[in-house]
Amino acid sequence: MSKHRIIPPIRKYMSTSPHTIGADQTMAHAHAVMRKERIRHLPVLSAQKLVGIISEGDLHMVETLHDVDPANVRVDEAMTQEVYVVAPDAPLDEVVQEMARHKYGSAIVVDNHKVVGVFTTVDACQAFADMLRAS
Repeated sequence: MSKHRIIPPIRKYMSTSPHTIGADQTMAHAHAVMRKERIRHLPVLSAQKLVGIISEGDLHMVETLHDVDPANVRVDEAMTQEVYVVAPDAPLDEVVQEMARHKYGSAIVVDNHKVVGVFTTVDACQAFADMLRAS
């Protein structure tokens, strides 16, 4: 007899009310926000529209370049423009599969053109743990 498992939507595991940063902010400011909030990904907005993502890895890369001052480098100069975007009702298994396939560290959850959440690899681990316990 096979068990039929209902796959939850991504909204069940995403971080809600995510912190964002303006494209015109400095890398130093992005780093300060990440440190303070203990996060590794910041959706980048310009005129309230998602235009990219900046990660801890992006910050590290800029900080290790010689003759580059993170206080003078804007977020939009170092961000990744290709953002993996999903809807809040996207099935968890499909999102996790895409993240694994492309080695994405996060998915930005957008509803009605507004960033409403972030789903990270840490969130995926929590979902996996919950599913293992439910088995």
